[in-house]
Amino acid sequence: MKLRRVRAIAVKEFIQVIRDPRSLGMAIAMPMVLLMLFGYALTLDVDRVPMVVWDQSGTVRSREFIARFTGSRYFALHASVTDYRDMEYEIDSGRALVGLVVPRDFADRVQRGRSAPVQFIVDGSDSNTATIAIGYADSVAREYSLDVTIQRTLRNERNAATASPDAQAGGSVGQPLELRPRVWFNPELESRNFIIPGLIAVIMMVIAALLTSLTIAREWERGTMEQLISTPVKTTELILGKLAPYFAIGMLDVTVAVLMGQFLFAVPLRGSAALLFATSAVFMAGALSMGMLISIVTRSQLLASQFALVSSFLPAFLLSGFMFAIDNMPRPIQIVTYAIPTRYFVTLLKSIYLKGVGLELLWVEALLLVFFGAIMVLLANLKFRKKLM
Repeated sequence: MKLRRVRAIAVKEFIQVIRDPRSLGMAIAMPMVLLMLFGYALTLDVDRVPMVVWDQSGTVRSREFIARFTGSRYFALHASVTDYRDMEYEIDSGRALVGLVVPRDFADRVQRGRSAPVQFIVDGSDSNTATIAIGYADSVAREYSLDVTIQRTLRNERNAATASPDAQAGGSVGQPLELRPRVWFNPELESRNFIIPGLIAVIMMVIAALLTSLTIAREWERGTMEQLISTPVKTTELILGKLAPYFAIGMLDVTVAVLMGQFLFAVPLRGSAALLFATSAVFMAGALSMGMLISIVTRSQLLASQFALVSSFLPAFLLSGFMFAIDNMPRPIQIVTYAIPTRYFVTLLKSIYLKGVGLELLWVEALLLVFFGAIMVLLANLKFRKKLM
C-alpha cells in the first residue's frame, strides 16, 4: 500500500465533497441541527405539572399540606374546585394533569395522630408523566408525614418533661427513620445531562453511515468507477482514501458536538477529553466503514441511503440504552443489543461525561469498539472487487 495513492484518492474525495453542497451540509450542518433539535425537545424532566385541588377540609393543616405540593417545582396549582364534576372537567380538558382531594376530617385525623388518607387523581393517558407525578406526590406526602411525626414526638417530649422532672432521666421517644438520599454523578437529576452524551453517539452513528453509504454507489451511478478500476490503485488504498475525508469531517462534528454540549447545554465533562476523542475516533472509523460496506453492496445511492438510515438510526436510538434501559427489555432483545456498537459507545460517553472514569473501568467497551471497527474495515475490503460485474 502506497500513501501517495491513498492521499490522491482522499484529495479527490475532499474536492468532491466541497463541490457538493448537499453532502457538505449533511456532513456539518445536520449534526448541529439534530443536536439542537433533540437536545431542547427531548427531555424526561417533568416539572410544573398542572394540578387542580379540592380542599374539603379548608383548615390551616390542609392548606399547609397543599402548599407542600404547590410550593415545589414539580407541581403548579391550576385551579381550586368544589366538587368532582369540576375536577373531572379540568382533567378531561387537559388543563390539569393531576387532582388532589383533601377530605373533611383531614386536620382532625392529623391532630389525633391517626392516618389521614388523601386522594390523588392522575391522568394516565401519558403513562410516563403519570408515573413520575405519582412518585413526586408520594415523596411530598412522605415528607409531610415525617415532619408531622417529628413535631408530634417533640411536643410529647416537652409535655412529658413539663409534667414530670424525672421524665428526662427516663429517656426520650425515638424519632422515626429519616431518609436522606444522595445522588451521585447527576445530583440535579437533569435528564439533559445523560441525554446529550447518548445523543452525540446516535447522531454520529447516523451521520457517519449516511455519509459513506453514498461514496462507492455514487461512483457506480456516475460512471466514474470504471476509471478508478483501470488505475493501479488497490482496494485497500481506495477504501482508506475515501474514508479519510469523511473521518476528518466526522471528528470535526464530534468536536462541535462536544463544544455545544459544554457551552450550549451546560453538560459537565468530568472525564478525560483525550479519552473521549480517542474512543470517538475508533467508533467513527467503524461507522464510516459500515456505511462504505453498505455502499459497496447496494451500488445505488437511494437504496444505500435508505438502508444506512434504517440500519443505523433505529438500532442506535432504540437498542443502545440511549433512551430505554436495556435491563428493562425482554431477554431476547437484550441479547440482540450486544450486536449494536452504539450500545458500547453510549456507555463510554455517559461514563466519561458524568462519572469521569477511565479505561480501567471502560476497557471492555473500548475493546469491543475496536473489534467493531476492525470487522467493518475488513468486510469492506473483502467485499469490494475491482471488477465491472
